[in-house]
Amino acid sequence: MTLIVTGGSRGIGASTARLAAEHGWDVCLSYRSNENAAAEVVEDCRRHGTRAIAVRADVTITSDIVVLFDLAESELGPLRGLVNNAGIVGHRALVRDYESGRTERIFATNVLGAFRCAQEAVRRFAGSGVIVNVSSRAAALGSPGEYVDYAASKAAVDTMTIGLAREVAKDGIRVNAVRPGLIDTDIHASGGQPDRIIALADSVPMGRGGSGNEVAEAVVWLLSDKASYVTGTLLDVSGGR
Repeated sequence: MTLIVTGGSRGIGASTARLAAEHGWDVCLSYRSNENAAAEVVEDCRRHGTRAIAVRADVTITSDIVVLFDLAESELGPLRGLVNNAGIVGHRALVRDYESGRTERIFATNVLGAFRCAQEAVRRFAGSGVIVNVSSRAAALGSPGEYVDYAASKAAVDTMTIGLAREVAKDGIRVNAVRPGLIDTDIHASGGQPDRIIALADSVPMGRGGSGNEVAEAVVWLLSDKASYVTGTLLDVSGGR
């Protein structure tokens, strides 16, 4: 079983790739720049006895996506799963203060990249397949005063998940999304808030941030036959927030 995990060199993507390999998936992960981190994840996946490769690919570039999918199938075999995980966030700011091009960059990766990868997967699935989109609780909360544009991009992913799931259900393809809440990954540092988990922990009913592994457990369950009657679902992994 071949699985593509976009943005698989760090955070939730890396945790998902490792856990999927543990559950028997052959994994192709994409990365944009950190080749060493991607190589480490590949090595971890191979320790479970499955095959794994890493491909440098920018999901905002259609030709990169095609190469990613071509290599996954030529090296590992027919595609059966896609985890749309690649995503970016801007620095904390009010909407009125966004710099030029910020929102366009976020939507190019988080929305258009996810759409194009899903489109490519649906074209290649032969008889059955599973897509899990990594959204965010921000889609429901709006992230005022932090990054409304990121929240809006994830709301678009939610809508795509529901619509595509209904469109391809009769083709044997399931499409779901997980919506992580406050998860301890380096995306917060990339958005200029390295201490965000600590600062907002009290806003979580469970009183803590989550881990990438906790999100990966939900993703891998949705990929599995145990979730065979689940499609068009948005699964919150957020500690109740």
